[in-house]
Amino acid sequence: MARENWRLGVGAAVVLVIGAVAGGAIVNAVGASSQGSDVVIGVEDDSVEAEELLVDVQGAVERPGIVVLAPGARVVDAISAAGGLTEGAAAGSINLAREVQDGEQLLVPIEGEEETTEDGNGLININRATAEELQQLPRVGPSVSAAIVAHRDEHGPFASVDDLEDVSGIGPAMMEQLRTLVTV
Repeated sequence: MARENWRLGVGAAVVLVIGAVAGGAIVNAVGASSQGSDVVIGVEDDSVEAEELLVDVQGAVERPGIVVLAPGARVVDAISAAGGLTEGAAAGSINLAREVQDGEQLLVPIEGEEETTEDGNGLININRATAEELQQLPRVGPSVSAAIVAHRDEHGPFASVDDLEDVSGIGPAMMEQLRTLVTV
């Protein structure tokens, strides 16, 4: 009986050791996968976020140019990746907490430099103009200008003038009128 209990005890110890080793391996595998890469289960390919964002940071930064950022990055992250602000940068004129969009250009103005909302041809830049400046456009009143600014704040900068069609209150007739008066 003692010999049988001894074998049972040794067998139980072996099972416990194997279980502990297997459990440790599972914990390590789960820990490594959660630290090393994202695991996506049951999501179709077209809904998976991009692995990186490319943003063109220009103006009053130490190293102007393209920076590579993680999804969900903010303007402050883009500026940091470009070496930080230069002396005299007008950081207060940009929203440092805004999420950046893949492919956008971020311009950091210099203090005292008047940021223009017009390009060299007198076109209104719909990505920089305030609601009041947008009201200088024909048929654009307070509600449409507010809708343009709200759309820009929610979805990021307009990629093209044609993106104005996505703004509530801008129909095809108004779009035709605005197309030659605005730029991005």
